[in-house]
Amino acid sequence: MEKRWELRAGKRRTRTGGRLSAKVKYVHTNLVARDWKALAGFYQTVFECTPKPPERELSGEWLDRLTSMRAAHARGIHLLLPGWGEHGPTLEIFQYSRKSARRASGVSVPGFGHIAFSVASPGTMLRKLERNGGSRVGELIRAEIAGMGRIEVVYARDPEGNVIELQRWGRTRR
Repeated sequence: MEKRWELRAGKRRTRTGGRLSAKVKYVHTNLVARDWKALAGFYQTVFECTPKPPERELSGEWLDRLTSMRAAHARGIHLLLPGWGEHGPTLEIFQYSRKSARRASGVSVPGFGHIAFSVASPGTMLRKLERNGGSRVGELIRAEIAGMGRIEVVYARDPEGNVIELQRWGRTRR
């Protein structure tokens, strides 16, 4: 039976009325890098993410089976995201060996859609990002979003070209 989701008063339910388990919890976003140390340094410098040791060096039959790759080998680290404390979600930055990447199953392909950070000043954060090897994608926009409020937002890129959204929400003007 196909499940359909709907939102009700902040709680997700299936169309058939079943509730999601209270044990479901968001834990991390994985970003595959070409140079994991440099990219981790960028996110630490610009967004004040902090390492959550230990550094990871993963390989073995279990990883081959998980990724559908032969001789999979990944290195990297988890970074705690700002504003969540030591038990919050992380940005998992991994780099797969060139040998692994040649046999990519999709798991080891660099990138994702984008990651978003709420910041006090998107313009100020954009300048900091640019000073540290990042770049701007489009214009800094200020817009009113019906039912949501005012947003100041800009898309940028980290040094490896992954898209970052810098945003600040405000109240709707009256």
